[in-house]
Amino acid sequence: MNVYETDQIRNVVFLGHGGAGKTTLTEACAFISGITKRMGKITDGNTISDFDKEEIKRQFSIGTSLVPVEWDGHKINILDTPGYFDFVGEVEEAMAAADAAVIVVNGKSGVEVGTEKAWEFCQTKGIPALFFVTDMDDDHASFRNIMIALNEKFGRKVAPFHVPIRENEKFVGFVNLVKMKGRRFVGSTSEYEECEIPEYLEHHVSISYDALIEAVAETSEEYMERYFDGDTFTYEEISAALRSHVTDGEIVPVLMGSGINAQGAKMLLDCIVKYFPSPLNKPVYGKDLSNGEIVPVVYDSSKYMSAKVFKTLVDPFIGKYSFVKICTGSLKPDTMIYNVNKETEEKLSKLYVLRGKEAIEVPELKAGDIGAVAKINNISTGDTIALKGAQVAYESPEISTPYTYMRYKAVNKGDEDKIATALGKIMDEDLTVKSVTDSENRQTLLYGIGDQQLEVVVSKLAERYKVNVELSKPKIAFRETIKKKATVTGTHKKQSGGHGQYGVVVMEFEPSGDLEKPFIFEERVVGGAVPKNYFPAVEKGLQESVQKGPLAGYPVVGVKATLIDGKYHPVDSSEMAFKTATSIAFKAGFMEASPVLLEPIATLKVTIPNSFAGDIMGDINKRRGRVLGMDHITGGKQIITADVPMSELFGYNTDLRSMTGGIGEYSYEFARYEQAPVDVQQKEIAARAAEEK
Repeated sequence: MNVYETDQIRNVVFLGHGGAGKTTLTEACAFISGITKRMGKITDGNTISDFDKEEIKRQFSIGTSLVPVEWDGHKINILDTPGYFDFVGEVEEAMAAADAAVIVVNGKSGVEVGTEKAWEFCQTKGIPALFFVTDMDDDHASFRNIMIALNEKFGRKVAPFHVPIRENEKFVGFVNLVKMKGRRFVGSTSEYEECEIPEYLEHHVSISYDALIEAVAETSEEYMERYFDGDTFTYEEISAALRSHVTDGEIVPVLMGSGINAQGAKMLLDCIVKYFPSPLNKPVYGKDLSNGEIVPVVYDSSKYMSAKVFKTLVDPFIGKYSFVKICTGSLKPDTMIYNVNKETEEKLSKLYVLRGKEAIEVPELKAGDIGAVAKINNISTGDTIALKGAQVAYESPEISTPYTYMRYKAVNKGDEDKIATALGKIMDEDLTVKSVTDSENRQTLLYGIGDQQLEVVVSKLAERYKVNVELSKPKIAFRETIKKKATVTGTHKKQSGGHGQYGVVVMEFEPSGDLEKPFIFEERVVGGAVPKNYFPAVEKGLQESVQKGPLAGYPVVGVKATLIDGKYHPVDSSEMAFKTATSIAFKAGFMEASPVLLEPIATLKVTIPNSFAGDIMGDINKRRGRVLGMDHITGGKQIITADVPMSELFGYNTDLRSMTGGIGEYSYEFARYEQAPVDVQQKEIAARAAEEK
């Protein structure tokens, strides 16, 4: 592959709802550009993008794939992303490297939740976008209805560039609205020839052309005045306006085609080259290591080499690759590279461009380009690599926090170390996957964005790494405390020849009022009933006792324990005797002081369109939650804040998606402990008792 200058590079992410046709469109672009002799099919498992076994098995994208194509003297780095929401981390990594986006819309399904999320990604990152409507060869595809929906959702700056030509219910060509010329496909191929605009389309073409001209007119006051005066715009004026304002997001083109026949891919590649910006147009941001300030850095091949690692690929067959976007200078093989984040230096041997799973060696990558490095041990997603002495560390990709979790354990004993190693590799690759050890409840937890992602992780463990785990409902971290006051005596007396064991404590237990601390220890012993040198032993007995409460075996909090009296023997008493006596007193006193279970409460924030507010609040009430507030935000949405028991949030991700069609988002964080209802306590105590048997 040739070496390209920064202004010849286009980094484009393909976004859209799951099943919209992103991978097929990527395949079409690869075919049109001459990379492949024939198009692969998802159903056949032979596409460039979906090369992972899980993707082939499930027939949808799980990871972001890089497919660079050469077109009209330019290099277009296509980042084909998953559409299913569980794999949003892959999309976020791709967004960290992209300078523009193609939002793919299915011609039959129309504007879906994934379309809206893709638009929000582009607005948040401030990158230009265009829409590409696929499956125009299908009888049920309606370009007109999709245009109406796009304008309603995203405004009048979304403008059609093409109008489909249909004959006998078949997609046979299109009208190029910018040039006002007809184009007819040559048979069922991607090639086309000029033709007359059919008479039956004139009315529709006129409406669509007006929509395009209106979008152009809104880019300047001068054009707007001319538009209202009834002036016409020349092709040169339209073309110049599009070149300027597609880049800044003021105009959002809508193209269309049929991915299966690669129809429309040629126009798409032309538009990407003509209208989308090179990396020169947008700086990358990083932290100035000398003062900690965030500074913009212009992509420039003449400066020292620096690059950011935005994704990691770990595959048992092709190895580990770190995807890099060159920010300044140029990267070449056999270079000593310095990891700014980890302060380590290592020699880069070879430099690659990945095309799906194919690694292509390249002699150089210049600023703005995307490639991959391999066999560098101490490098991970989010790192900055550069020549030693670099003063900037680039921002890491903004990755969503995983809130869905399940308990997992090895199916076969002895596999724990293998599972830990395999999960480490999976977590290197996908930053939204987390493995957490919960020592309190003696369980290991697997976190992800959703249930489907966790299912894929389990499948990868089995297929890639030959280890099996089973998922189950996690235990909730309850706490135990007391509500009343109790005074008890704890006696430990044992005689077995020689020195015996003797210690008696009289203790008072009551609520401390501080649920942040397990216990508070005080003493009010008079007359030396218990010598002071045994007070630490009493406190030690309390420390051990509160780790596992008498009620259900959960940690104890909020207890005040006061030593008020006791007895000792000058020969047989010992620290061990008083520690044991304290444990006996604690168990008895705790059970007499109205013990209760406390459950963890989380503060939940749900972001949804206004129309779903009633359903969400009703569901929160069913989960024993309390709505604390509702804040309206831009885009016709609101954030509902509520306190909800952690145990009631299990499975919430799936339920929220079901209620909102996938548009709802949520987050939560631990807030405090509260007394659990009686029925919840009884159920949990019974469950723990059954476990102990």
